Amino acid sequence: MNEYDFEELCRQALQLLEEKQYVRLRTVLDTMNAADIALVAEEVEEEALPLLFRILPKETAAEVFVEMDSETQELLIQVFSDRELKQVIDQMYLDDTVNLIEEMPANVVKRILRHTDPEMRKKINEVLQYPKDSAGSIMTIEYVDLKKDMTVTQAFEHIRKTGVDKETIYTCYVTEADRKLIGLVSVKTLLLAEDSLKLSDIMETNIISVNTLEDQETVVQQFDKYDFLAIPVVDGENRLVGIVTVDDAMDILREENSEDIAKMAAVTPTDKPYLKTSPFHLWKARVPWLLLLMISATFTGMIITSFENKLAACVALTAYIPMLMGTAGNSGNQASVTVIQGLSSGELKFSDAFRIMGKEAIVALLCGLTLAACNFAKMMLVDQRGIVVALVVSLTLPFIVICAKIVGSGLPILAKKLGFDPAVMASPFISTIMDSASLLIYFWVAGQFLML
Repeated sequence: MNEYDFEELCRQALQLLEEKQYVRLRTVLDTMNAADIALVAEEVEEEALPLLFRILPKETAAEVFVEMDSETQELLIQVFSDRELKQVIDQMYLDDTVNLIEEMPANVVKRILRHTDPEMRKKINEVLQYPKDSAGSIMTIEYVDLKKDMTVTQAFEHIRKTGVDKETIYTCYVTEADRKLIGLVSVKTLLLAEDSLKLSDIMETNIISVNTLEDQETVVQQFDKYDFLAIPVVDGENRLVGIVTVDDAMDILREENSEDIAKMAAVTPTDKPYLKTSPFHLWKARVPWLLLLMISATFTGMIITSFENKLAACVALTAYIPMLMGTAGNSGNQASVTVIQGLSSGELKFSDAFRIMGKEAIVALLCGLTLAACNFAKMMLVDQRGIVVALVVSLTLPFIVICAKIVGSGLPILAKKLGFDPAVMASPFISTIMDSASLLIYFWVAGQFLML
């Protein structure tokens, strides 16, 4: 479905709902993907939302419910009857139910758990016990497990019998009696194999897995590296306890990217969509960072004040302070963004720190010399400054660019080593640090040449 088709179907669905043509509305909704129906639901008035949801077939309704944002889900749960709530929960996969519980208020969670059977409640509690953002907290325990002594025919019979409630059947895992993971086999392999062959003859034994306590970012990196559809999650004794599927990995990747972008802009991350976030919440997310950066920026003013007399002796130097500070901040940000991206993808590690900063220093020297030459020509030909002032400003550029590149590449690595998110050491902090550093370097160079 292209964007035009979706917009047309969305408009048509909203019109049919308003005109109370429910039979035709259900026909239109049947042609749409669950994620697109969830977007339509965001455009519906709160009073009409339960009606739209009840028009959907039972299985589709559960899929649409999973795609909705937490506020819409909470709104629907409040108007659901007990029977409707149980129907939706029964159709949801375990990991989606866990995600729902983690995002709902306590009173809503109690109602959800009240309508889950004891076995499901036990499974939910098992997943909830894992640390937040770990592989165990995002996995599902709904997978197909087979035994190595099964034939291909027996494996297919087992998949048909148990696979209907599993999140994926395309990759099946071979375990021993104590649930130890010993192999995996894809449905493609089973389809192409002789019916009488045993799984021990065709299964893959070189298995890539993650531990239950592994960070979720590491899990996403495994999907990116190996192009998996699912990855097994094992405990400390290599017992299979669950799997993470590629759709969950994509959700995590989107969340992590959103968090990193927010942190790089000095904003506290939020799960709510922008248009559904109140100005008060946006204020709370932004003002602490702004206060911190404002206070740290006062050091810049203190430095300028301390060199006030020297600036008065050569007023021309003042005009180039914004350019030098901006160049320093931009140079540092270039390095920090590159390193943060490498750390996030797993390409760069703390052990690479000296290689990274060495490479950035070479790049900084080349960039600094280029900028210095261009700036010197510009000051002499366009600004028509004296040669000494032009030399001071131009020679400052290589020093501040080298400093900025080293700081910009080093701080994210240090943050990662200390257990902080490297994205925090991005644009605002680098710029603030380099504002002060560039002024100190500038005034030092000026002092050497102008004897200030």
